[in-house]
Amino acid sequence: MNSLVLRSVFAALLLSLLAACATSTSNSVRSGTAKAVTATNDLGAPDSTSAAGAYTGASEYRVGAQDLLEISVFQVEELNRTVRVNSNGQITLPLVGMVQAGGKTVQELEAEIAGKLDESFLQNPQVSVFVTEFTSQRVTLEGAIKKPGIYPITGKTSLLQAIAQAEGVTELANLDGVVVFRTVEGQRMAAVFSLNQIRSGDAADPQVYGDDIIVVDQSGAKTGLQKVLQAVPFFNLFRVY
Repeated sequence: MNSLVLRSVFAALLLSLLAACATSTSNSVRSGTAKAVTATNDLGAPDSTSAAGAYTGASEYRVGAQDLLEISVFQVEELNRTVRVNSNGQITLPLVGMVQAGGKTVQELEAEIAGKLDESFLQNPQVSVFVTEFTSQRVTLEGAIKKPGIYPITGKTSLLQAIAQAEGVTELANLDGVVVFRTVEGQRMAAVFSLNQIRSGDAADPQVYGDDIIVVDQSGAKTGLQKVLQAVPFFNLFRVY
């Protein structure tokens, strides 16, 4: 059997093993369409995050409290601001004053700010609003977690920080078996991380993103996830992407 056939057989086997992860909330993981890689840098930013780092997973996103907004006015740098929406959904801008941002889409907020500036100060101002931190970003934590569930993240969040939000792992957790599922370039992918190595400084604490699914394996349990963990080092020889 040549290497091409072997690779096809091994890839098919890996996909079938990933299908056993029925506890995942992702339909892609349930259907076994995930692929596996092992190195941290092999699992890039998800499709729901732009090259600039903005979360784009929520369509028609409406600004919420605690969102961080970057507001710029074309050719009027003095009016550019980075502001955080307060608990009442409001922001304060020079010349404009208090603006109700909460509940509005980015386009609606741009139009409102431009309208207020146009009333007295500028002619046809071009306003851009960029949401740099979304309160809508969520990560799912499952498996040997003290409090499994869906948790919000704002700004850069590492794997350890995400797990800490769920009060850490249980006593039965396999610290060398943490799997992060993510959609990258239209492919459902997975990467395995070791909390032991991260905590000891032998491995980087990877960044997690909105829509990531983090599953912590349980030591000694005969689960589909454990089969994946056993298979991943072998399949790393083929650099499956």
